[in-house]
Amino acid sequence: MNKIHQGKTFRERAREALKDDFMRQAVRKAVDTLETRKEEATDALGNWDQWREQGKRIREHAVENLDYYLSQLAANVRNNGGTVYFAPEAKDARQIILEIIKKHGGKHIVKSKSMVTEEIHLNKALIKEGLDVVETDLAEYILQLADEPPSHIVVPSIHKSRDQIAELFSNVAREKIPNDTPSLTAFSRKVLREKFLQADIGITGCNFAIADTGAISLVTNEGNARLTNSLPKVHIAVMGMERLVPSFADLEVLLTLLPRSATGQKLTSYISITNGPKKPEDLDGPDYFYLVILDNGRSRILADTEFRQSLHCIRCGACFNVCPVYRQVGGHSYGSVYGGPIGSVISAFLTNDMERYGGLAYASTLCAACSTVCAVKIPLHDLLLKLRHRYVTHKYTPAAERTVFKLWRTTFQNPKTYRLAIKMAQKAQSPLVNNGYIIKGPPPLSAWTNSRYFPKAAEKTFREQWQQQHH
Repeated sequence: MNKIHQGKTFRERAREALKDDFMRQAVRKAVDTLETRKEEATDALGNWDQWREQGKRIREHAVENLDYYLSQLAANVRNNGGTVYFAPEAKDARQIILEIIKKHGGKHIVKSKSMVTEEIHLNKALIKEGLDVVETDLAEYILQLADEPPSHIVVPSIHKSRDQIAELFSNVAREKIPNDTPSLTAFSRKVLREKFLQADIGITGCNFAIADTGAISLVTNEGNARLTNSLPKVHIAVMGMERLVPSFADLEVLLTLLPRSATGQKLTSYISITNGPKKPEDLDGPDYFYLVILDNGRSRILADTEFRQSLHCIRCGACFNVCPVYRQVGGHSYGSVYGGPIGSVISAFLTNDMERYGGLAYASTLCAACSTVCAVKIPLHDLLLKLRHRYVTHKYTPAAERTVFKLWRTTFQNPKTYRLAIKMAQKAQSPLVNNGYIIKGPPPLSAWTNSRYFPKAAEKTFREQWQQQHH
């Protein structure tokens, strides 16, 4: 676990984030730009809701028949000359990858952007073994130098300024690198090109695997994934077990949805389809191809009929961009590799730690903006509400909060105690009321009044007003 994620609750991290004006401004500016581009791209395409509906059907069908398509995918990868491993847990995936690297005598590893390798904390495991590991996506390279996790699943260094990036690059160069974009780009290109030429192992994620061919697809804007899977002699692809589609016809639909939802592009600059190791007639490509298919909690989600549809996610990040909570506190506040609304739903299941991550269900206003923009129509706000119910049912909420709600339920179930409570509230609130609102309340009311005004209790209840007017 990264140092940013350690030892603090979501509320504590969110309070710290709210004091970081630069981060909040940078995140809001970036997600506003992404959302505007998305609207333009989807309007230009037309029939966007029908595309989303088709995407939903494809993902639903793939997840509902996951055992069949995983078997088909594995058989076709093997027919293409590749090797397939199934990893039940993160530690299994790390061990498998380490053994592959050792088998080939690998020392220098280049990686392309991959959330699933972030999920299994692969970099630290490889570095611990003395291996040279470099992220080749520019944003991920910046975060690797800063020793920080991604803040957004599509634009991971969304919170970094050019000054901060220049300082990180200067530390590597041991000379001052100017903070202008051409200088920063030139420096990263020079460093990463050398790493590509030196690498003997390439590790990528997988946007979607195509079951009926055994191919995998990689979507990038920098071309680094193509270099990662074609220059080194060994290519290791790591995928979550749900990240597949039945056929290329289905891939076409999802590649229509993904870039438009993620960055507002019709297509990303590079879409790479790789189909196993290099064939005799191929000019380039790896000599060996390995596909590591990761479970790591996905079977728990698959077995849960209420939350299974969260596996439909295509990781476009559109739900991040419209979430009023994410826009204020950024991605690190969630304390999970996966932030935003989708991360709040799946983190408790992937980690099998409802106590630690189930509370992320409260990192939402339940406004449903996330559900409205989801490319494959996952009802995220409904899932967050159901997750809150699980969290409460498991009694992970504070004891004081449970006592208050128990008292509330007891009081409101009985008309006499309800009327008595209202009368007491009307009298007790007097010292706290200012212009019709309670601005600063004592605990536990202060949890509300620290950020919002609380309207005072009415002097007469609705029932009293009704009786007064009709009798």
